[in-house]
Amino acid sequence: MENAVVRNAVVADAKRILEIYSYYVEHTAITFEYVVPTLAEFQNRMRNTLEKYPYLVIERDGMIQGYAYARAFVGRAAYDWSCEMTVYLDQKAQKCGLGRMIYEALEKRLGEMGILNLYACIGYPDVEDEYLNKNSADFHAHLGFSKVGEFHQCGYKFGRWYHMIWMEKIIGAHQKCQQPVRFSDTLITDQTNSASGQPQR
Repeated sequence: MENAVVRNAVVADAKRILEIYSYYVEHTAITFEYVVPTLAEFQNRMRNTLEKYPYLVIERDGMIQGYAYARAFVGRAAYDWSCEMTVYLDQKAQKCGLGRMIYEALEKRLGEMGILNLYACIGYPDVEDEYLNKNSADFHAHLGFSKVGEFHQCGYKFGRWYHMIWMEKIIGAHQKCQQPVRFSDTLITDQTNSASGQPQR
């Protein structure tokens, strides 16, 4: 996409990333979080993620328009080859291809690490309303994810109950003698390299 670049996030990006995320906390049920985290708390979340997993931002004309990251699926060693993915775009930057671009970059990075199973935890309404629709589930389906589980009326926000679904995508072969995942501890100080070593346009 013209003028769009995916790169590694750094903690200095937290203020802008938090601006993007705060809209979803305050105005949607896409996240079940009630209160916008402080900048310091958000920076700590980023640091914790960057200890092991990729955290990417996508810029257009020099401005961060979205971010995506991975985190542990479940905190046990046997789950190392699985991870959960998350993506958020500025509410004014949706439906223009940026989400697909950054998510595919993240998937590529995770595959290079040796991750095999990708998961997404998605709020899901019985009936679409002003706080939550089915766009996220449709987005993941278009990228090859399949629904593998549903939890009923498990999230309560804005006086309404919402379901939560899990979606899954397998991106690697499961071997009898599986090589360990190559977790990274270098991304936290990387301020220039993109997701694949060069900017993606």
